[in-house]
Amino acid sequence: MTSARAWWLEDKGAWLVKLDKPINLDYVDLVDGRTGDVPVRFEIVDPRAVSPKQRALFFALLNDIYNWSGQPQEFLKEWFYARYTVRTNGKVISLADNGGCSKNDASVLIDDVVDFIFEFDVPVKTGYELLPRDENQFQYECIKHRKCLICGQHADINHVDTVGMGRNRNTIDHTQNRLCVLCRQHHQEWHQIGNQLFCQKYNLTNLGIKVDTETLKRIGVR
Repeated sequence: MTSARAWWLEDKGAWLVKLDKPINLDYVDLVDGRTGDVPVRFEIVDPRAVSPKQRALFFALLNDIYNWSGQPQEFLKEWFYARYTVRTNGKVISLADNGGCSKNDASVLIDDVVDFIFEFDVPVKTGYELLPRDENQFQYECIKHRKCLICGQHADINHVDTVGMGRNRNTIDHTQNRLCVLCRQHHQEWHQIGNQLFCQKYNLTNLGIKVDTETLKRIGVR
């Protein structure tokens, strides 16, 4: 079996993977000697343990779901753990200190909780303040459900990139422009203080993302 080592490149936000030796296809059960369509599976083990911030965010979101649904937090925790197991083909997760959970495992779990909150329009208070607004997945969910990136209120979709005078918004290719969702109050603040100060104030590494055509059609943007 060929093994691999992986390094997390913080500046690039990506993994560097290096095999200890080339894959030997002689050991692969081939059909008619063909090797071009042999599937290869890489599974990278994240060496970073779940962070206290991730743990705090998960339980804050569960508390908000409890306030909305009345279901006890312990029940909700086990329910989302079970959903994680189903969606990852049998992987078991626990955010306990000795649970062996990685940062990547916790991110997958929290993304599922966030999806649930947006899908069922759960009112979020405590947890919303801890949500990672600088992550593209969260901004995507805000756009898809028309929720203000900053406060969670229902809001309109805005262009981050300047459309320009004289251009017809109905004929613009919106997939080539960064979009965000801000309520009227935060949209006005963004214009007043500028993008750089706005991002600093609300802990954003970037404001706005590009969205695919199918999603734009679903949310009513032509």
